[in-house]
Amino acid sequence: MDTGPSPRHLPVLLAEVLKHLELQPGDTLVDATLGGGGHAAAAAALLGPTGRLIGLDRDPSMLARARLRLEALPQPPRFDLLHASFADLRSILDDLAVDRVDAVLADLGFASDQIDDPSRGLSFAAEGPLDMRLNPHGPLTAADLLADLPERELADLFWKYGEERFSRRIARRIVTQRDTAPLRTTAELAQLVRRCVPRAGRIDPATRVFQALRIAVNDEQEALAALLADLPRCLRVGGRAVIISFHSLEDRPVKHAFRDRLNWQVLTKKPVTPNPEEIEANPRSRSAKLRAAIHQPALA
Repeated sequence: MDTGPSPRHLPVLLAEVLKHLELQPGDTLVDATLGGGGHAAAAAALLGPTGRLIGLDRDPSMLARARLRLEALPQPPRFDLLHASFADLRSILDDLAVDRVDAVLADLGFASDQIDDPSRGLSFAAEGPLDMRLNPHGPLTAADLLADLPERELADLFWKYGEERFSRRIARRIVTQRDTAPLRTTAELAQLVRRCVPRAGRIDPATRVFQALRIAVNDEQEALAALLADLPRCLRVGGRAVIISFHSLEDRPVKHAFRDRLNWQVLTKKPVTPNPEEIEANPRSRSAKLRAAIHQPALA
């Protein structure tokens, strides 16, 4: 895969992210979902050469893109780019001998480069293998789950992570199908789901199943829970956290975590969403919700 900077990916809610991070020269920022470095490059200009950026991503190809982008800046901050999950943020900071940071950003979406690459299997827009791993060295692919999970566990997965009303019907059809031949491609799975689920509105019937499999393959819910639990131990008093989610399963735990008045002062009473101009320029931003809070321990 080409690792050069990609013009296809636009950082979501960029102005709003920078506003709520309120970065100052010399600050230390963790970009917990570095991606192609769009948010990080804009933040770097505010951090300045005396600042520090710690970037994490599970996808090595995204780290390579971001590195090129940051190295091209005229006066970049010191930066450490790590192939790691934000679930391990506290231990990562310990390894770097960093006690507390000034700000943490997590954009829980995917880069357009990842979605549009058929070999990743993240979308059914083009046929590709049922992989879905953000970390290509991860132990399980979506095809593995579809081949090995019992029918009831598959149905529970589609309901829990996709809120799919027809989860049992889909699971039953998958188990019947794999007795003949395993599902291997995104097109095969999408077609199977469409035969099980009546179409309603503009959303493709396969959308929720693909979401559920991606979440399960990448342990996304568990990783988010770990990040939210660690944040108060990673931010200095007065430090800021900004999290962008793209569906309710991500937004709900963020909203709940920031309501903890023992640790947080909420900056966004309602989630910040893209304006019509941004949605027109970047349709994939339409479901983005930004929440921000200040680490303000009640006893600090």
